[in-house]
Amino acid sequence: MRRSSSLPFHLSLALAATMTIGAAAPALAATGDGGPGPAPGHASPGLDRGALREAITVRPEDGTAGVLAQVHRNGETWRGASGDVVTGQRLSRDARFRIGSISKPMEAVILLQLSAEGRVALDRSVQDYLPGLLPENLFKEPVTVRQLLDHTSGLPQEFEGAPASTSPDEDIERRLDYVTFDEVIRQTLRPEGRPAPGPRFSPGTRQEYNSFGYRVAGKLIEEITGHSFQHEVTARILEPLRMRETRATVPGRSTPVPRPYLPGYEAASDGRLVDVNVQGGLPASMTSTTADLDRFIRGLFDGRLLRPAQTAELFALPKGPDGKPLPYVGGSNCNTGPAKGTACFSVALMYTPLPDGSVLWGKTGSDMGYRSGVFATRDLNLRAVYATGTSGPSGNGAPAVAQRLVGALFAR
Repeated sequence: MRRSSSLPFHLSLALAATMTIGAAAPALAATGDGGPGPAPGHASPGLDRGALREAITVRPEDGTAGVLAQVHRNGETWRGASGDVVTGQRLSRDARFRIGSISKPMEAVILLQLSAEGRVALDRSVQDYLPGLLPENLFKEPVTVRQLLDHTSGLPQEFEGAPASTSPDEDIERRLDYVTFDEVIRQTLRPEGRPAPGPRFSPGTRQEYNSFGYRVAGKLIEEITGHSFQHEVTARILEPLRMRETRATVPGRSTPVPRPYLPGYEAASDGRLVDVNVQGGLPASMTSTTADLDRFIRGLFDGRLLRPAQTAELFALPKGPDGKPLPYVGGSNCNTGPAKGTACFSVALMYTPLPDGSVLWGKTGSDMGYRSGVFATRDLNLRAVYATGTSGPSGNGAPAVAQRLVGALFAR
């Protein structure tokens, strides 16, 4: 079974603002357009377009085949694209790509909308809404809808305990599998041939990034609405925001990224690079563009998708009885939290402080061959969207291009 994962912004992304952009020789120079200039009367520093072009220029050590980016600061916008270093072809700034776990905030938005409609209560338990889904002999404490969304559920990781794939070729072939929410839940909680995993910690006492909680959330959306995730995300988010280049996965089959697309490559066991744009994935798997993801985060923050009470949930980190953010137990992902090692995820977004005192809220995503991110300050004056196609194993942490991109935003 191919596993879906997401790589949250690492501390290195925040620190990138203080880094000097490297001068390694590019494999293929990047291009960018100017976009709108600074808003009249703005005295704040503008965008350094040269630094931005250099930031997305692919270097040999990046493990990247191509890059797309769109940034906005103080009324000024810049969009850019590198070339595909594998084929030598130019990339369109409007190219599509797989967004991975950037779909998670969209799942959260749907449940927040259902909450505002009185159809779901965030503090009611999963056991109430989906009786029998969590094995009662293992999960004795209630897990709330809110805990699914803010990564404090303590549920196992998806496919926890499953044997790892034995070869890159198997991974490449299994990318074509389409797995429903029900199948992920069954294979995680009631696996065949190995013990069923129990809670990782008591719900609401810790935070640990957990994709499986969002598979349960997706199942809950479909159960409450009686519609597929594809239907709900299209009707509630994509159409209202006019995200015309964004598509949810066609249920039940593998599909290509629509053209023009950003290629992502994986290395086969013989060293051959395979374009893996055709994938099956999950009901929440999606493709998009940098422009559409910018539309999403603007609509998310400016109140077009959520009422004020639900919008406030986007910027609230989970706290314990002492009023302090919960501890984070999932490794180094939350070294960027309000205090090192404490919770940095709200019900939909990740909190990332920057050296100038501002804070970015957003989400990263990772699918086979693709890594992407969308972040913004709460006032939307600073926004950044990037996508990379890989040219081999993805590795861990923020992509080097994301580090350079943030550094370029603070180059002046």
